[in-house]
Amino acid sequence: MAENIIELTDLTKQYGSFTAVDHLNLKIGRGEIFGLLGPNGAGKTTTILMMLGLTDPTSGTVRVCGIDSTTHPVEVKRRVGYLPENVGFYDDLTGLQNLVFTGRLNNLSGRAATEKATELLEKVGMSENSNKKTIKYSRGMLQRLGLADVLIKDPEIIILDEPTLGIDPSGVREFMDLIVSLSREQGITVLFCSHHLHQVQQVCDRVGIFVKGRLIAEGNIGTLSGNLFAGSPYIIEVGLDSIPGNISGQFSEENMRELLKDIEGITKVENKNGRFMIESLRNSTSVISRRIVEAGGGLNFLNKKEYGLDDIYYRYFEGGEGHD
Repeated sequence: MAENIIELTDLTKQYGSFTAVDHLNLKIGRGEIFGLLGPNGAGKTTTILMMLGLTDPTSGTVRVCGIDSTTHPVEVKRRVGYLPENVGFYDDLTGLQNLVFTGRLNNLSGRAATEKATELLEKVGMSENSNKKTIKYSRGMLQRLGLADVLIKDPEIIILDEPTLGIDPSGVREFMDLIVSLSREQGITVLFCSHHLHQVQQVCDRVGIFVKGRLIAEGNIGTLSGNLFAGSPYIIEVGLDSIPGNISGQFSEENMRELLKDIEGITKVENKNGRFMIESLRNSTSVISRRIVEAGGGLNFLNKKEYGLDDIYYRYFEGGEGHD
């Protein structure tokens, strides 16, 4: 089991009568990409600020790299790179000059800072723009430069707060691929905070659903799906030309139920506009397709739907407090 590099225990932050973070308990393993998913105002940024020691919790504890962020914030900052939602650089300096400046602030010599900045610019795909002033950078270019900026001190953890906001779709894809590559190659732990479901599902090992300051669910997609949609984690859609024993050529639920009745795990068969929707406790696609073909049925298509993060996310919101 991976060592826990982030440990939040009953972490709470109140502003007067308003509770921004409510008894948050979370553990993240070294080298893991964890997605903290929630709408704007859920408390994600407040949680980050407490992890970095930039604001004190009302109660509870936060340990990052084994260090208490409240009592030793500077030690935590040495080990953590933070890319905020809106990253800023000196407009009158080039990308390279901005990175060298950050390197010097992190106690690198001028030569070492220049060498490392050049290396990182190449790694994030910004070598061709290294000598361009950042005032001319696009949003995507600024985010890439921001990623290089947090990497220059060789962090153990990278915290990304809505890092893809305002980036075009192709730029988002490239940025997300870069995050995964860095984590896998260098063993960097990534905390990815976002409200974009698809992006979180695309790159994260585990996710936590964060609503109104509370972590209401946590796990990988399969675990969350299994818990939330217990009983029918798979929906298999089947389209047929014909079905055995039906001379009229009309497809009926009775025909399909009879054909599949002894397949373990199937809980429901329903005909919706000529397409059969089959609910199963397990992935029965291969068995279903073989049974239909062997019986002489004309199989047009077979699609398996596994509940994704969007289904999980919206199901929790449909249930409101009932899922807390």
